[in-house]
Amino acid sequence: MSVTEPAPVYVPSNIKTIGIINRSLPSEKNEKMDKLDKIFSAEGKNLDKDGAHESVVGLFDELINNNKFSEVKIIDSVDVRSPGLPVFPSALSWKTIERICYENNVDAIFALSFYDTDTKIDYKAVPIEVDGLLGIKIPAVEHHATIATLIKTGWRIYDPVNKFILDEHLVNENVVSAGIGINPVKAVEAIMGRKEAVLQVSNNIGHNYALRILTYRIRVARHYYVRGTNNFKIAKRRAQTSNWDGAAELWDKEVSNPKRKVAGRACYNMAIINEINGDLNAAVEWASKSYTDYKNKMALRYLNVLKYRIERSIQLQQQME
Repeated sequence: MSVTEPAPVYVPSNIKTIGIINRSLPSEKNEKMDKLDKIFSAEGKNLDKDGAHESVVGLFDELINNNKFSEVKIIDSVDVRSPGLPVFPSALSWKTIERICYENNVDAIFALSFYDTDTKIDYKAVPIEVDGLLGIKIPAVEHHATIATLIKTGWRIYDPVNKFILDEHLVNENVVSAGIGINPVKAVEAIMGRKEAVLQVSNNIGHNYALRILTYRIRVARHYYVRGTNNFKIAKRRAQTSNWDGAAELWDKEVSNPKRKVAGRACYNMAIINEINGDLNAAVEWASKSYTDYKNKMALRYLNVLKYRIERSIQLQQQME
């Protein structure tokens, strides 16, 4: 069945307008490049800067699309950049956050705290055979180049009213490009689209981060009893045709069965149907009865699941208010 889960990050209902800032700086790479790295270094110029921009744009687009806020702004007018290291910088002071919010008329700040790409190159020459004249195999060398780019981002959400950081989240994504050619240059030319791939993934990172403030639905599975009496067998067939209420009618007839094992199973199944119908409190009562009165151990495990669901439902209700 489908279950609605509360958002991983709770944003208070009084927050209606959002400002997005980019604190990241392109990482400065001073290491010596090998020959292959030099071939595509021109493409990598400003990669961190452009990738960070795409992440911010992705976040902006998703926040606009989900209609949770009345207004979303990308704020470029403030200089609050960090050193550009691939770790969370110290949090901005609340005085700075309040100033940014006041000057831009927003209620909270989403910050890309850092953005960094780490590139590793793997090159190897593989001996192969190619067809020559008269069908004779001729030894040759095939050049393989692989570029793995690790994108590292860090995000924060600042709530200036409560002076609380609502979220601090790290996201890492890998982009792998591979090319094959008759010489090293041709091999690397085959992966010159790496930057476009990195920018696309960066944009997706921003989109996905925005989803952390939204509720979401998941599919969950539950086990129920199908054996014990003839009513259980018929109820199984009804459940298989999605006639859960019809199945519950038969389970209800067995809750007073003189055989304790059967009655315990029936009580357990009644907990299941109440969860399906959204009555978690009734489901807890039936699961408790199955365990306490009939020592059904599976009911105890299920009871803990139900209690967790109730806690999550309370969180969900708070987010919906």
